[in-house]
Amino acid sequence: MQRPSLLKTLPLLLLSAGICSAAYAADIKIGMAEALTGPAAKYGIAIKNGFTLAADEINAKGGINGDKIALVAEDEQGKKEEAINVFKKLIFQDKVLMVFGPTLSNSAFAADPVANAAKVVVFGTSNTAEGITNMGPFTFRNSVMEADVLPVTTRAAVKHFKLKKVAVIYGNDDAFTKNGYDVFKATLEQQKIPVTTTEAYAKGDVDFKAQLTKIKASNPDAIVCSCLAEEAANIILQTRALGMKQPFIGGNGLNSPKLFEIAKDAGDNTVMGSPWSPENSAPANKAFMAAYKAKFNADPDQFAAQAYDAMHIVSAALKNVKLSGDLEKDRLALRDALPKVSIDGATGKFTFRRAAPKEGKEAGYDAQQDAVVNIAKGGKFVVLK
Repeated sequence: MQRPSLLKTLPLLLLSAGICSAAYAADIKIGMAEALTGPAAKYGIAIKNGFTLAADEINAKGGINGDKIALVAEDEQGKKEEAINVFKKLIFQDKVLMVFGPTLSNSAFAADPVANAAKVVVFGTSNTAEGITNMGPFTFRNSVMEADVLPVTTRAAVKHFKLKKVAVIYGNDDAFTKNGYDVFKATLEQQKIPVTTTEAYAKGDVDFKAQLTKIKASNPDAIVCSCLAEEAANIILQTRALGMKQPFIGGNGLNSPKLFEIAKDAGDNTVMGSPWSPENSAPANKAFMAAYKAKFNADPDQFAAQAYDAMHIVSAALKNVKLSGDLEKDRLALRDALPKVSIDGATGKFTFRRAAPKEGKEAGYDAQQDAVVNIAKGGKFVVLK
């Protein structure tokens, strides 16, 4: 079991005084590096809530083989440099068993090599860009790759709206949005959907009039948007202000309440693919949604659901690991146990698949899971039928 290495006698003193804190009852330290402030916090806070809910449930049922989970949270702010610093702190100072995070694919490309070099599992729940798991055999994710989701989403949107041609807009300086664009481009070529124009923007932009004016002039049937939620919402609003009524097609970056907080009903007819839907009536999802609402007084989103499932995936793996107290051996044992896990969680049936190696380098594990295509109606996403 992992226990604090400093002040070893303090828990006993506190216990004898009847004031032992919950922190000392926890044995398995799990790091959580998420964007809790900054623009990506709209994802990171939901992710933290999903982890917290799952850990609380697991601990309430006796923990893992009698040991309880202690979440060690750090704010990586959605920044690459901060993610690297936070990973180093969690791994080398806090000596966590593993690390969840970071929130954005950009940050994962920067920080995941730190975990792989230290032979520590890094588990992404919101990283969908191509190449994440090629950074090493200790990288895992239960976030379904855009390469798996976007072709399904595009095909469904084309059929639903009878699309003949589309325009594309994307963020060109973010790993997630750039990879989404690459996947959309290949998908549109494969599905023989002409592109009227392709426009790009930079992270932090708020005025998209120049790009949207060009898109309007090209007269597309729909607009493909590889964007994060806040930028997508502003693009949608500015599109409507220009008198454009075309539907939008996007990736799971749009799957956030922030989209509707900003765009309101203007976001209607936006099509998005995701492994999770609030309309999934399976008992595991209904229980998750009810528990989340009760604990946080808010409805969960995809990112909370994936984090919740990820914690249960790790818990299932650890039940088959006998922790020895030797951190190096325990970290390796968890890595070896994770690929064998399959669960039926809030996001449905889940298993891992080994990523294909590149350049002779051993790879990690991707999510094997089906996509659900959703459409925005009345300020929320519902399953596209």
